[in-house]
Amino acid sequence: MYAIVDIETTGGHASANGITEIAICIHNGKKVIERYSTLVNPQRHIPIYISALTGITDDLVENAPPFEDVAHDIYHLLNNKIFVAHNVNFDFSFVRYHLAAAGYELQCNKLCTVRLGRKIMPGLPSYGLGKLCRHLGIANESRHRAAGDAEATAVLFSMLLQNDTNNHITQALKQNSKEQVLPANLPKQDVEALPQSPGVYYFHDEKGKVIYVGKAKNLKKRVSSHFTGNNPGPQRQEFLRNIYHITFQPCGTELIAFVLEAVEIKRLWPKYNRSLKRFEQAYSLYAFEDQRGYLRLAVDKHRKMTGAIYSCNTLMEGRNILLKLIEGFELCPKLCFIQNNTGPCTGINGENCACAGHETVEEYNKKVNAAIEELGDALPTFAIRDAGRTDDEHSCLLIEKGKFYGMGYVSHYFDVDNLQQLKNHLTPYPGNDYIKGMVAGYATKFPERKVVFV
Repeated sequence: MYAIVDIETTGGHASANGITEIAICIHNGKKVIERYSTLVNPQRHIPIYISALTGITDDLVENAPPFEDVAHDIYHLLNNKIFVAHNVNFDFSFVRYHLAAAGYELQCNKLCTVRLGRKIMPGLPSYGLGKLCRHLGIANESRHRAAGDAEATAVLFSMLLQNDTNNHITQALKQNSKEQVLPANLPKQDVEALPQSPGVYYFHDEKGKVIYVGKAKNLKKRVSSHFTGNNPGPQRQEFLRNIYHITFQPCGTELIAFVLEAVEIKRLWPKYNRSLKRFEQAYSLYAFEDQRGYLRLAVDKHRKMTGAIYSCNTLMEGRNILLKLIEGFELCPKLCFIQNNTGPCTGINGENCACAGHETVEEYNKKVNAAIEELGDALPTFAIRDAGRTDDEHSCLLIEKGKFYGMGYVSHYFDVDNLQQLKNHLTPYPGNDYIKGMVAGYATKFPERKVVFV
C-alpha cells in the first residue's frame, strides 16, 4: 500500500516552520481507495509570499486544528505504508519532524515521483509537478494546494506504475546493504537511504531520542565508517547497541553541514557528542538606559536573547573594544563601568563629564549612539553563495554585522544582492564565534563565493 502525500508549509525548513495543509491519498497499486485532507493551524505567521502562492492565509487556518490534534490520524494513515511524494524528502522531513514532536516516530520506505519520473519517463522537458502534469495531460484544479497536488501526484504515480517496464519502483524499494556490519538494532534501510552527498546525520535510540549528531561530506560513507573496526571498548559497544534509527538532513555543501552540526549539537545536546558542547560565547557588550536617561555601555557575561551589541570569548576582548569606543567618542569611563571608584572621572572631559551632569542626556547619548553605529558598520556583512542540494538552487549563509544570521537555499535564478530580500529566504539560527570563524575562513579561502553588502 502506498500513501501519496502533499503538504503546504510556512517555509522550507521543518524545524523552523509549520504545516498549513496536508492531504493523503491511499493507493493500493491500482487506484486511490481512501482520501484524507485538512487545513492545519501552524501556530505561527504565514509569510505573505506563501499566502500569495497557496491562497492559505492566517485567517483561513485560524480555526483549523494544530498538527498535534491530527497527528494520530496522520500517523495511522502513513504507518506501514510506502510514503510517496513529488520531491519526497521535503514532504517526508516535515511530516516526520512534526509527528515526532507529537510523540509519533514515523519509519517507512519512501518513493519520489520526481526521481521515478526521470527513470520511467526519461527525456521530458521538466519534472516539476505542474509542468509534468501539463505534459502528461493530468488535470489539477487546485495547484499549490495539498488536495489538488496529492490527487495529481496519485494520477502520476498510477501512470508510473503502469509504465514501469524495467521495475524501477521495485529496485527503489530493494535493500542491498550488508547487514552483518550494522549495529544489531539498526534497520539496513536506514543506511541504504543515506545519499552520497554532504549533510548532517542523527543517530536515534530506542525511544527516538537523538543520541549523536555528525556532519559529512559524503553521508553514506561517513555513517558507514562508524560501524567498521573492531574496537571492543564498552563505550563504543554501548553506543552501537543504542543506535536504533538514523535520520539525516542533506546539505548543499560541507560548510552548511559543519554549521548545521554545530547548531544541532547545541539544540539537542546529544549524549555521545563531546566536541562543540562546551563552546559558549562568554561575554557580550550591552547598552542600556539608566534612571537619569543616560545610555550606558557595559561588558557582561553573555545572556541569550538579550540583544547584545557584540559578543566575544574573553572579558579582555570586550574591555579592549569598549576602551577604543571611550577614546574614539569621548565617552565617560564611569558610565561605561571601566572606572568603578569614587574618585574624579579620568575621562577626556574630566570634571565636566556627563557622569557629573555637565553634559546633557541628549548630547551624551548622541555620542553613544554614534559609537554603537560605528561598531556595527565596522563589522562585516556578507553572504556565501554556493552549491545547493539540487542543480536548480544555491545555498546561502549570511553574516550580518559580524554575527552569523542564518542560512538556507534560494533559487538558482535568485539575485543575492538585496539584504532584506535574502533574509526573507533564509532560516535564522543561533550563532557563535565558532560558526562565525568557520564562515569567515571559508570566505577567505573562496573569495569568489562571497557577496559583500555595503
